[in-house]
Amino acid sequence: MRQIFPVTGQELEVLPAAGGGPLPRSISQLAALYGNEAGPTTADRPWLRANMISSVDGASALSGRSGGLGGPADRMVFTLLRSLADVILVGAGTAREEHYGPVTPDRIWTGLRVGKPPAPALAVVSRSLDFDGCPRLFDSSLPPIVITTAKAHPGRLGALDRRARIVRAGHDRVNVDEAVTALADLGYRQILAEGGPHLLGQLAEAGLVDELCLTISPVLSGGTAGRVVASFDEKAATTPLRLAHVLADKGFLMTRYVRPAD
Repeated sequence: MRQIFPVTGQELEVLPAAGGGPLPRSISQLAALYGNEAGPTTADRPWLRANMISSVDGASALSGRSGGLGGPADRMVFTLLRSLADVILVGAGTAREEHYGPVTPDRIWTGLRVGKPPAPALAVVSRSLDFDGCPRLFDSSLPPIVITTAKAHPGRLGALDRRARIVRAGHDRVNVDEAVTALADLGYRQILAEGGPHLLGQLAEAGLVDELCLTISPVLSGGTAGRVVASFDEKAATTPLRLAHVLADKGFLMTRYVRPAD
């Protein structure tokens, strides 16, 4: 994997999986690249980084799953960003489609988590509290955070008793401003949003996205898959971003954009 913007010629070895022990040099280099502008956070404003992947023609998934677009270098960046995060934020639809489960220390680079818990927390946004299709979500000694509404179904809430930490944000629809504030109140300063497109659209509309890490997969997909950001508002405000770096590996482009300082 080579850094092609800014042009440095830096080469990073693509590693197949995370591991314990001393950090490989390429992971330390990659962490420096992705950590050099992640902040600053404030008392009431964490840093929100989104990580997404798309085909060359903008499709956010193949056969309904984003994982089909990935490659070894993209998975390495995916693992690194999880290793740096305090909490991973995901919509219930993506959790179902991608069969989400808890993040475990053996699947991340624990050497990047000095002074932090062994693994990032997982927060799932759901108005319906429908978690069919992701049975592994609650298979952990660390219960996930479930962000829902004040009008959430009482019976479904009861079924989650002692299996999840419930956060209410919004009345009949999840309010992402309140959700992010609640995560900040719980002490999470670095939030990693992994989709889906509608959740990312809401975060963008609310002006909460500080950074977008977007992998462009060398695939022309066609089909009916949506974009990485989906909005119900045709007049949604745009967020200007600045290109921070681009990495390339076997046709994949790993881009990173950050919101300019005010």
